[in-house]
Amino acid sequence: MDGMPRDISAPATGNPLRRLTLEQLRRRTSMKWRTYPQDVLPLWVAEMDVPLAEPVVRAVRDAVELGDTGYPAGTAYAEALAGFASERWGWDGLAVERTAIVPDVMLGVVEMLKLVSGPGDPVVVNSPVYPPFYQFVGNMDRRVVEAPLGADGRIDLAVLEDVFGRVRKGTGRPAYLLCSPHNPTGTVHTAQELADVAALARTYGVRVVADEIHAPLVASGATFVPYLSVPGGQDGLSLMSASKGWNLPGLKAAVAVAGPDAADDLARLPEEVGHGPSHVGVLAHTAALRDGGPWLDALLSGLDDNRRLLADLLAGTLPAVRYEPAEATFLAWLDCRALELGDDPAAVFLERGRVALNSGIPFGTGGAGFVRLNLATSPELITEAVRRMAAALDRQ
Repeated sequence: MDGMPRDISAPATGNPLRRLTLEQLRRRTSMKWRTYPQDVLPLWVAEMDVPLAEPVVRAVRDAVELGDTGYPAGTAYAEALAGFASERWGWDGLAVERTAIVPDVMLGVVEMLKLVSGPGDPVVVNSPVYPPFYQFVGNMDRRVVEAPLGADGRIDLAVLEDVFGRVRKGTGRPAYLLCSPHNPTGTVHTAQELADVAALARTYGVRVVADEIHAPLVASGATFVPYLSVPGGQDGLSLMSASKGWNLPGLKAAVAVAGPDAADDLARLPEEVGHGPSHVGVLAHTAALRDGGPWLDALLSGLDDNRRLLADLLAGTLPAVRYEPAEATFLAWLDCRALELGDDPAAVFLERGRVALNSGIPFGTGGAGFVRLNLATSPELITEAVRRMAAALDRQ
């Protein structure tokens, strides 16, 4: 595979996705840019190819200059999140007194599941789903039970009810780990769907823990609905973060939020859990939620453009690949089964095309034959990625 010119970039604009050149990106030392050799174009792990929002840069710089690098304290993060939720989602039910800071969303998920379930208990997930759900749940001695999504990529309530009924027959305390918006499909669950989920959970005595990390990243025309805001969601627990919306995974911090009927559960969270987040991370996330709205709006506009671009490129170059632009996230879930590349087309695109995508296999049932592509990059790099994918087929 021929190498890609190092200076491919778009002119500097208000769109954060068009401000960095490939040469600048390759100077990064994070997972996305150091896992593969330099001739591989990485469009896989959920890191965005953006400069940080200025309010975040300022918060981190001020903390470092002041030496404010101690342990986290206070409720500023939760207060900023409550303000963001009110402004963006019309939800005024995020009560700061029912929150806790946790190291990050997945470690927060682990702590919430510890509160509402026990060792060996079942945890229901909607496959295909974010691979760490399997890893973290398994490592904490819980049993993953799949309730696969429907053919339309949405929660299949009949399947979910059947699974809830089966896990309820045991003697343990079953839980449901809800991914909202859903990763990898980008599905935004409607208020009615979430209310139906809550009703089923109440009927079968299943506790809901919602991973809502992608909530800020909703496409134009779609509306995110917090699980705790729907009827019946009062005993739910949610994990939220600015991590995905503002590209802050290296600045660890998240907020656990309890519904009114789950306040006593959250109150049992061990104090030491709150020592895990980075204080600088908390400051960065707070600044993003409080002052990073204009930057986020520019990002969301750029992601809308990239979804349309990818759809056009695939239709013209790889029409056998099925792609439905997502309602949320910066991820694209591509059905490559018609290409007849086997269960793991990502391996073929990497070996023959030198483009790194996520294999669908680790996402569980329904993932074979799919790849996940990270859209949070420049239009030029998306165009190059699709060119390489098409070239990989020519090299069979």
